[in-house]
Amino acid sequence: MTLRITSLTVYPIKSLRGISLNNAELTPQGIKHDRVFMLYAVKPNNKWEKMQLSHYPQCALFDQRIATIPNEGSTAGNDRNGKKSMIIVEYNPPKGSRPDEDSANKTGSKLSTVPSKLEVPLEPDISTLECVDVELHGSPASAYRMGGAYDEWFASCIGIPVVLVYIGDGKRPVLGETLDATKLKSKASSPKEEAEKPGTATRGWISSLTSYISSATTSKPKDEPAPWLTFTDVAPLLIASESSLNDVSSRLSQPASTPSPASLEVGMYKFRPNLVVAGQDVPPPAWDEDYWGELEITTREKQTEARKVTLLLTGNCVRCTSLNVDYETGRPAEGELGSVLKKLMKDRRVDKGSKWSPVFGRYASVDFDSGSEFEGEDAVKSVWVSVGDEVQVTRRIEERSVWDWPGL
Repeated sequence: MTLRITSLTVYPIKSLRGISLNNAELTPQGIKHDRVFMLYAVKPNNKWEKMQLSHYPQCALFDQRIATIPNEGSTAGNDRNGKKSMIIVEYNPPKGSRPDEDSANKTGSKLSTVPSKLEVPLEPDISTLECVDVELHGSPASAYRMGGAYDEWFASCIGIPVVLVYIGDGKRPVLGETLDATKLKSKASSPKEEAEKPGTATRGWISSLTSYISSATTSKPKDEPAPWLTFTDVAPLLIASESSLNDVSSRLSQPASTPSPASLEVGMYKFRPNLVVAGQDVPPPAWDEDYWGELEITTREKQTEARKVTLLLTGNCVRCTSLNVDYETGRPAEGELGSVLKKLMKDRRVDKGSKWSPVFGRYASVDFDSGSEFEGEDAVKSVWVSVGDEVQVTRRIEERSVWDWPGL
């Protein structure tokens, strides 16, 4: 099946609005700089709680973009022209509120007393930062506090005490079995080929069983590093299909009282994928991605010679109330747009490992060992992909993946 990339998105600070890209550098941890920063709320008992849209919809009010500016101070993080890349964060007061009104949290904080924008170095000098222990979804890591000025700016906008942390050289372990791409590769040892229709296996059950037994008795090479994550939830990349998004939109409709009742359009941004695909000529069926095992991207890396990049699809993305957030108000949406999760609950609870949560999208990792371009000890494990690149479904799976990340 031939597809194409229709959008690429990076989220340097987790839970804030994403940044659309024309080109993206893929690394073992996903798009470079994706979710390397994260906000934690400081609770009354001084414990930190992760800030995600499901519980802190105010995060949807922040735009972020990457800019390169002159840097006259430390040379840490500078490019060869003496400039530094910064994340420019801008707070958008809830739609309908006054510019000086903290209507998101009703704390009485006056936004007019703080700058409207914040500059965050994209690659901070960690030697000057306090190291702290954090965890996300039970996966622990060392990280670095960015400092009081950053905490205070976000707290002034959101209305509660928060801290901004940077993953730096920290590494969150991948938990569970199915989301570990190195284990998936050992089980998917059959030749790559595309099935003719969704749900049709490319291997018989005997060969599948043989592959499983073989992988269970083969140990991982000692020099193969364990996979690790930044502040991405459970995998380096999230892949979504426009066909499935269209199916979601078809489930929502305008009130019957409107002159021309029609379906509402649900923005892909609500699902927060890194990479979105659509049919090159003919769109794939909605939810066909449930059965995608591998994708192969043909990229020209910014107009250089074509290369093949393999993505291993490791698991389903199970969804929460973040789908119902109104990005203009920083609150749960009203009406049909506030019922997206409920609409999906009807028939998209298809993962046996997370039977109460609907599925939209697939998690993925880049297989840097699949092509000769990446082989050898000195290989640079990164590759550029672009909007418009061709994508092939090169392996399908017989049954949907089963969620097994502990505690989620």
